[in-house]
Amino acid sequence: MIKTNTYAGISEEYAKLETAKVVLIPVPYDGTSTWQKGAHKGPDAFLEASENMELYDIETDSEVYKQGVYLADAVTENSSPEAMVEAVEAITLHYINQNKFVTLFGGEHSMSIGTIRAFNDAFENLTVLQIDAHADLRPSYEGSTCNHACAVYEASKTTNLIQVGIRSMDVSEKEQMNMGKTYFAHKMVNYKYWMDSAIDQMTDNVFITFDLDAFDPSILPSTGTPEPGGLLWYETLEFLRKVFERKNVVGFDIVELCPNDIDKSSDFLAAKLYYKMLTYKFELNN
Repeated sequence: MIKTNTYAGISEEYAKLETAKVVLIPVPYDGTSTWQKGAHKGPDAFLEASENMELYDIETDSEVYKQGVYLADAVTENSSPEAMVEAVEAITLHYINQNKFVTLFGGEHSMSIGTIRAFNDAFENLTVLQIDAHADLRPSYEGSTCNHACAVYEASKTTNLIQVGIRSMDVSEKEQMNMGKTYFAHKMVNYKYWMDSAIDQMTDNVFITFDLDAFDPSILPSTGTPEPGGLLWYETLEFLRKVFERKNVVGFDIVELCPNDIDKSSDFLAAKLYYKMLTYKFELNN
């Protein structure tokens, strides 16, 4: 991975670890993907798109990068899924303990096992909000408990897991799923109050893991396993804004960007999503 000097090309004034409120950790890992490979290229594509993004947010009349965003070294451990998860957990906890708002960009969803472990260690009574097309609740897959198909299995046992946008799963995952806290895409279409219902089930401290295949492939095709019937842009922002307004979002990760050389729109959407989430964290009440 080629390290960009700063996130989104911001000046060094806003990119220093000492003063930045936000830390961004790239995780270019793609060791357990089972269909389209390429998620390891996601962080670079995201960072390149971010450099070409205008940094004024019209909705909130703000420039959130001025809160400071430190671009950390990428987590490059890839000797095994288990070793990668341990490395992600360690570096995430390192920056949480420096009182930073820690964010990560993958890479495939298996990295979130380490991310969630760190946040669950640091924050009491944690809710994990998973926005995703897939349930990712298998106890193990292809010989590992640290597979992308197992991304939130551990979280389902150790945190208050709420799943939003689900529309693809194996029948065996029903055994692990809390149906009362699972918002299936086909039901969300006709359920006017799904956003409020999900938020009401959250504890005060919320960590968001956002798999980009939650979006409909009509607006984000560049992901490893695109699924029809997904979320659209403005309903996603409406939901995220409500979560950030009502809860203490303690951090987030974004995963499963699988870029291609022909269409850069997915990379740009991912860049805008990340920036919007930072904006909602720091600028809503200013």
